[in-house]
Amino acid sequence: MTAIEPEATPAPAGHGLVGQLVRFVVVGVLSAAVDFGIYHLLLALDAPTWLARAVSFVCGTTTAYLLNKRFTFGDAAGGRGRLAGFVLLYATTFGIAVGVNALALYLLPEVAFKASIAWVISQGTATAINFVMLRTVVFRAR
Repeated sequence: MTAIEPEATPAPAGHGLVGQLVRFVVVGVLSAAVDFGIYHLLLALDAPTWLARAVSFVCGTTTAYLLNKRFTFGDAAGGRGRLAGFVLLYATTFGIAVGVNALALYLLPEVAFKASIAWVISQGTATAINFVMLRTVVFRAR
């Protein structure tokens, strides 16, 4: 008796590059709102900027993983391997986001909303890296 291979099913409509990019942006806006809100909440509570950025990044990342897994790239197979890839990617972009945030705070002149501007710069850098790596490595079609 041989095992029957499951028939390959096509990706749902809208899972092409443009559909994924649109959903990634929507999920990104929601995740960024979580990240940004927690960052400023912690700053208002006098947390050090590096700690506020680190905690907010983790909260935004958790939101992003759960929503991207379900809505952006589909709930495809991958299990622990996909989760491990996601954790490795976001651990890398965590360092990049916190480092870019610190660098931006150092380089920016004293202006209104300096912390917010630094957050946007660090978030934009991490987001660009994440989309490319999520699409081509973590959630790639198998």
